[in-house]
Amino acid sequence: MGHTWLGSLVIFMTISAVQAQLKTGFYSSSCPNAEATVRSTVESYFNKDPTIAPGLLRLHFHDCFVEGCDGSVLISGSSAERNALANTGLRGFEVIEDAKSQLEAKCPGVVSCADILALAARDAVDLSDGPSWSVPTGRRDGRVSLSSQASNLPSPLDSISVQRKKFADKGMDDHDLVTLVGAHTIGQTECRFFSYRLYNFTTTGNSDPTIDQNFLGRLKTLCPNIGDGLRRVSLDKDSPAKFDVSFFKNVRDGNAVLESDQRLWGDSNTQSIVQSYAGNIRGLLGIRFDYEFRKAMVKLGGVEVKTGSQGEIRKVCSKVNRY
Repeated sequence: MGHTWLGSLVIFMTISAVQAQLKTGFYSSSCPNAEATVRSTVESYFNKDPTIAPGLLRLHFHDCFVEGCDGSVLISGSSAERNALANTGLRGFEVIEDAKSQLEAKCPGVVSCADILALAARDAVDLSDGPSWSVPTGRRDGRVSLSSQASNLPSPLDSISVQRKKFADKGMDDHDLVTLVGAHTIGQTECRFFSYRLYNFTTTGNSDPTIDQNFLGRLKTLCPNIGDGLRRVSLDKDSPAKFDVSFFKNVRDGNAVLESDQRLWGDSNTQSIVQSYAGNIRGLLGIRFDYEFRKAMVKLGGVEVKTGSQGEIRKVCSKVNRY
């Protein structure tokens, strides 16, 4: 009987620990200025270059999909996560390092790199005229970062079924998938990630028939057949620097840049979610998307987190501590 009671207690404690993993205001007494420091750092970089906002949002997203939201994407090294093919073009590392060095001076060994990244992603959205939300904090930094583990990151080439599985593996459903892809409202990509849709989509060399014809001409002008593959292109043609629902209207109208985004319109379930955001009444739908995006980001930020005595609090975000 004693064993049974003990087993129940362990199970109960485990569940309680999971539920209490993260909390808003985690640093309110241990480092009171933590969130304000991250905010002012993000703001100073944003004022110089607003495109750092989607960079920070993508950095957090890519962190959470590999080893959970544990700052593992920030670690440098030849075999580290950030060198994986799927992480090509990641940016914003210097913003996180800057905030971290300021916080180390104020509260040494207290604020994790994983939390700084989660807070910076929120601030990036807020500065881009998007919603703001309370970020639950208390994440610990991971000590493992391997490029070989990054294969589960969503790719622009993924079919809906593959996208669906990748999100489901992280405890997220179709609604989370479509809502989080909506972050592309301020995103950018490079010609090399979608030019095959313009010139070489089929074996006969035709373009992707789901692209609106007028938009196809515009994309071909931006990305000539043998042009600069590194040229940056906005994922939202109408309001690239503003966090709004125009991205979903683009998907509906055949104006999505990435194939994976356009495919959201080809599946009945994801199409209905896109339609609910795209709608016709601009203001009202913006409110709905803002509300749902907040919820989805908190859910994303809780994926496979390390808390308590797991992991560590890195001194420098780009390298694990030496013991």
